[in-house]
Amino acid sequence: MTCHEIAARLDAELSLNAYKDVSNNGLQLENQGPINRVATAVDASIETFEAAAAQGAQMVIVHHGFSWGNSLARITGLNYQLLACAMRLNLAVYGAHLPLDAHQELGNNAQIAKALNLQHLTRFLDYHGQKIGFSGTLPEPLSRDAFVAQINRVVRNPRLERLDFGPEVIRTVGICSGGAPEGVEQAAAEGLDAYLCGEMNLVAYNLARQLKVNAYFAGHYATERFGVRALGEWLAGQTDLDVTFIDFDLPY
Repeated sequence: MTCHEIAARLDAELSLNAYKDVSNNGLQLENQGPINRVATAVDASIETFEAAAAQGAQMVIVHHGFSWGNSLARITGLNYQLLACAMRLNLAVYGAHLPLDAHQELGNNAQIAKALNLQHLTRFLDYHGQKIGFSGTLPEPLSRDAFVAQINRVVRNPRLERLDFGPEVIRTVGICSGGAPEGVEQAAAEGLDAYLCGEMNLVAYNLARQLKVNAYFAGHYATERFGVRALGEWLAGQTDLDVTFIDFDLPY
């Protein structure tokens, strides 16, 4: 298959045109020749490209690509290094940001909700007019400690940060992977017991404390490796491609 044929399949499955995004989602860099091995990873980085090439991949699918808005208006500095590395290794690069956060089955948030066994899922967290997260109900109520233990089993980040400002017993949870600390306010507005996200900041702390919501932050990277891994598995099932997942297990 060619990178354009693979990208067309991904574009259709992820409904790229349905999302307004600062990321230039889709095929960001093409390569030469056919593709029979694809590597998936969270970030487009020199480390990712080198690891993919070492595995014999000709294409990389990432959540965080290297083309954002007009970020490639000048091919200098790190932009040059990234492009030069990918081109030297003859790697095609495909990026999927919000479409991969929001996908109802393969997305980061859907996959985390599934891993936590949430039931009665509904769309959650409005981001520029787009619902990109999910909320749902735990199969049985959990104490805050038990819920944190469950997050740790699912997300595997020892640096998980917790704000225990809400109910002592958690039944309903809102999820938005990555950097969406403002979701605390929407979780409170919807009467949820807890909010799970990637990154915490001072705004999130103040919101959680004043609105009395439990908020848990399990790492931007850690919460966003779910989608690319699931997308790779889907692609492998749709084609004869050999698809691998590159995991640097970053704590951030």
